[in-house]
Amino acid sequence: MFYKIKVKDYVDLSPELFEGDLNDSIKEQLERNYIDKTTEDLGLVISVISVDGIGEGFKLPEDPSRHYVVEFTLLTYKPELHEVVEGEVSSVTNFGVFVNIGIIDGLVHLSQTMVDQVSFSKTGVILGNQTQQTLKAGDIVRASVVAVSFKDIRNVKIGLTMRQPGLGALNWIEG
Repeated sequence: MFYKIKVKDYVDLSPELFEGDLNDSIKEQLERNYIDKTTEDLGLVISVISVDGIGEGFKLPEDPSRHYVVEFTLLTYKPELHEVVEGEVSSVTNFGVFVNIGIIDGLVHLSQTMVDQVSFSKTGVILGNQTQQTLKAGDIVRASVVAVSFKDIRNVKIGLTMRQPGLGALNWIEG
């Protein structure tokens, strides 16, 4: 789920950003600090939407930065359990498929790709034994989030399933 989140935080403005408009400089510093960062509270930060308020700045001895209390708005993505997502199969492995859902890849374990019993071919295709449905890199799929792990913030893991009605490769659903 995408969120607009209002945040209030201390910003240490780097000396190379002292010149020019303070609002623009603060926004650039916030982008350096937040974009592509992940926290369990915020999720994955996509962009700084706006700088909403800048408190009076102060300087500490022997610190070249200026410090400001800043209120700002972020655009974030935080996967939610049971959320239905669409994405493109980015790779197929012998244990499942990775689906790019925009800013992160989720894993659909082989057992969760379809209701049918499946086999994996050396050409990178998953084949349903009864239905003859295939799943390969580049296919557009609809899946449901069944697990989210922020255990390692640098490597957020999302587990997906396509075994429920209305889920799977779009060409299966619409075909």
